[in-house]
Amino acid sequence: MKKYDIIIIGGSYSGLSAAMALGRTLRNVLIIDSGKPCNRFTPHSHNFITHDGAVPGDISAKAQEQVLAYPTVEFITDTAKEAIKKDGGFEVITASGIAYNSKKLLVATGVIDIMPDIKGFTECWAKSVVHCPYCHGYEVRGKKTGILANGDAAYHYALLVSQLTDDLSIYTNGKAEFTTEQLEKFAKNNISINNVKIAELDHTDGYVNSIVFEDGSRQSMDAIYSKPVNVQHTDIPEKLGCTINEFGLIQVDDMQRTNVAGVFASGDCTNGQRAVAIAVGSGMKAGAMINAELAMEVF
Repeated sequence: MKKYDIIIIGGSYSGLSAAMALGRTLRNVLIIDSGKPCNRFTPHSHNFITHDGAVPGDISAKAQEQVLAYPTVEFITDTAKEAIKKDGGFEVITASGIAYNSKKLLVATGVIDIMPDIKGFTECWAKSVVHCPYCHGYEVRGKKTGILANGDAAYHYALLVSQLTDDLSIYTNGKAEFTTEQLEKFAKNNISINNVKIAELDHTDGYVNSIVFEDGSRQSMDAIYSKPVNVQHTDIPEKLGCTINEFGLIQVDDMQRTNVAGVFASGDCTNGQRAVAIAVGSGMKAGAMINAELAMEVF
């Protein structure tokens, strides 16, 4: 059975970036990808230099084409279900029942967003309900904007979004939880707070028209900032013994190494700052470090 230098679980932006660094150093690489990138719901990707406004799928397709031009890199569409640490490396077993072996392992699987129980939220997600002012804020600048969050999360959004629109309000979907200082800042910046429970987001093809409350009232709206709870796409890192931090992310050091020898992680599964540019950067760093470790082991 062929033993790869590295298996990369997850072939989106971060995994492909790592694969390019490794392919260019003649490492034998296998990428296993299920074809469900985190940002597949987003019509356009922004704040990634040279690709600003591009369709996410077009970016990843071009990246895959360029990465697979390196003859030592292979790509399969499958789902990694299990990884076992063995002497000298790892065995990864896929949903199709095939086992692959490698010296190192990179997890670049992103996260799964858990949508709140609000009718219409899922349909609006990544279109008119967005999570990142840097990725989407410019496109909704000057519009009637809501923040669907509470506490420090809402405050952080308000701090960043207030310069993008003069029509900003916060919807806590229940009892508001703010400090006196935060409430004073909201008042200073003319940001209102509504704590009525939300029943629905009325929308047209994913573009919100209004927030509908449980008491029957509604508020017209053009865009909403919200960050759903998210979970890891796979339990493989946890089963291998990788530390998962208090935010549910894989804990890595400055070079994308986990606490388990030979296991690296990069991209959204390690970082709450979910942006294509950051995912690509962390993948490049992981690829370079994996190559360095492999080189040091035999030099």
